[in-house]
Amino acid sequence: MKREIYLAGGCFWGLQKYMDSEVNGVISTECGYANGRGEKVTYEEVCSQTTGFCETVKVVYDDNKTSLDDILREYFYTIDPTSVNRQGADIGEQYRTGIYYSDANDAPIVRMALSDLQKGYRVRIAVEEGPIEKFIPAEEYHQKYLDKNPGGYCHINFEKIRKLKAAVVDAARYERPSGKELRERLAPVQYDVTQLYMDEKAENDIYAHCSERGLYVDIATGEPLFSSADKLEGFGRTAFRKPVDPNVIMETGGLDGVGDDESAAVSRVGRSYIGRIRRDAGEKYLANSSALRFVPYDELEKQGYGYLIGKIEI
Repeated sequence: MKREIYLAGGCFWGLQKYMDSEVNGVISTECGYANGRGEKVTYEEVCSQTTGFCETVKVVYDDNKTSLDDILREYFYTIDPTSVNRQGADIGEQYRTGIYYSDANDAPIVRMALSDLQKGYRVRIAVEEGPIEKFIPAEEYHQKYLDKNPGGYCHINFEKIRKLKAAVVDAARYERPSGKELRERLAPVQYDVTQLYMDEKAENDIYAHCSERGLYVDIATGEPLFSSADKLEGFGRTAFRKPVDPNVIMETGGLDGVGDDESAAVSRVGRSYIGRIRRDAGEKYLANSSALRFVPYDELEKQGYGYLIGKIEI
């Protein structure tokens, strides 16, 4: 069954593109101006901040494939809910945030979603909610603007949102030890690799030919980094096609000997040097075994990694 919701979230170009390309179950979208004064309005008049209209995207979705809760969860990824009359670099009442419904039965769902969202913020969120009183479709050149102009302005960071949505590792479970603790706990080669960014010799790689099922975690913090399901063979050292969560590995430069198609891989919590990310013929992670600790599958629950079972392939 087709249902609709109206979402205001700053410049409607980016929000429309996000709903079209990133959200399952969306049937169609339309840019327009919502809940202002007057029966007709132009973009220029809206930008004059004299009409009370806000840039809004009408989202039509299939409730057999998604739900209003899911649509709102996706919408929340795209906004700063505490910002008043501003999103990204855009300032003015036409850029306020709001959720407007045409079906009164959606009201409690919207209010509950906003109540749950508020729990994550100390300051009061500024997202309006209420019925859609007026919606005027925007000019044709605004519709699917970023499809027509791929390099056009967009305040939404799509890549950052994709990483957030793919998050499965709970960073709060792990903590970086002090420098003194690291020196005492780590073997000399482990310290040199993780803290001094020194690559170990390939012949010393103890996990290069390990075929056991399990997780490879940061030797310094225990944060999960790689899964045995993503292990690559034929590189002469421990290699993976991707991390278990795109947020657990950061990229950095400034490493001696790193080529144009390489960057350094650093763990999120521990800031440990793990190895190199290579992009010749596809992305791959070449890790130093001294930066990792292997946790066998049968030990995951016992060692505190049970929360990942079923969430990632191991």
